[in-house]
Amino acid sequence: MDYWIAQGVTRFVLSVGFRRERIMSHFGDNYRGCEVAYAEEIKPLGTGGGLLLAVQKLKGDEPFLAMNGDTFFEVDLASLSRFHQEQDATVTVGLFEVENNDRYMGVQLNADGTIVSFKSEPGASQLANGGVYLMNRSLFDGLPWQAGDKLSLEDDLFGHCRQSGKKLCGMVYKGKFIDIGVPDDYRRAATVIGNERIEIRDELR
Repeated sequence: MDYWIAQGVTRFVLSVGFRRERIMSHFGDNYRGCEVAYAEEIKPLGTGGGLLLAVQKLKGDEPFLAMNGDTFFEVDLASLSRFHQEQDATVTVGLFEVENNDRYMGVQLNADGTIVSFKSEPGASQLANGGVYLMNRSLFDGLPWQAGDKLSLEDDLFGHCRQSGKKLCGMVYKGKFIDIGVPDDYRRAATVIGNERIEIRDELR
């Protein structure tokens, strides 16, 4: 949140499920002068289902950022927004390069930045999904699902996006990437993110 505030983000919607009371109590409705709202996932709805809930909390019709809560990826918002607009994309995904992709979703791009393959299984490509997305509200027009349904962002929502003729693009970034689901990344997260706000507590290990 600090990283995105520094790039001009002024409002957050946190999608919360397990131990959501702790998160909501910690942040309240304001963090560093930014409004914080919550999409409460009472039962697991998958990555797409959680997003459908969060979208209900958005204000305005302009493109919005969505991102994974367990990763940190350095993406320049200005260049992402510019590329998104120039490509007239419905969704633009921040990507990173990997040598051996045995964990992350593989992505294949055309030369113009259009995503031609988006596989939820690992190992499909040397480009991987970094979990940072710039999305238009039009992504959610004409969906066969509604808030409260369980679905996958990658397989279901993005699959429907392509099938309905909406444009899905990707932009590769060289910035730092941290996935706290990997023990080594979890241990170095505080150093990489680099501020004293992060404290690894015994109760969270």
